Amino acid sequence: MTRFDADTEADRRALFAEAIEAHRTRDSGFCTLEADETTWIQVGEDVVNLDCTDAELDRLEALLNDFSAFSIEGMASPENVEGTNVRVQTYADEERIAGFLERCFREVYDRPEGYVAWATEV
Repeated sequence: MTRFDADTEADRRALFAEAIEAHRTRDSGFCTLEADETTWIQVGEDVVNLDCTDAELDRLEALLNDFSAFSIEGMASPENVEGTNVRVQTYADEERIAGFLERCFREVYDRPEGYVAWATEV
């Protein structure tokens, strides 16, 4: 990887794909992508892990209708935490996952068009 942040859709998608590729090449446990201090998504192997409020979960489930190779593998809602942790199984390459992540940040987490994303852990 040569950069760690991006602020256009094309650059964010490239950043996400490069981070996932680096994660897989390094055989690390996961990579973490963030849009701000409270909005992050992790990718590990073929699983996307994200935390959602009830409204975000509804938007995620709607988004999954556009990604037939992706499905919810599991959800957990600890008693002492608001929201739900969602594990999405993916059967796709880095580019397709990157497109999914971009849409998650924009549609599920409602980030603006010019939001900045960071690859914070690879």
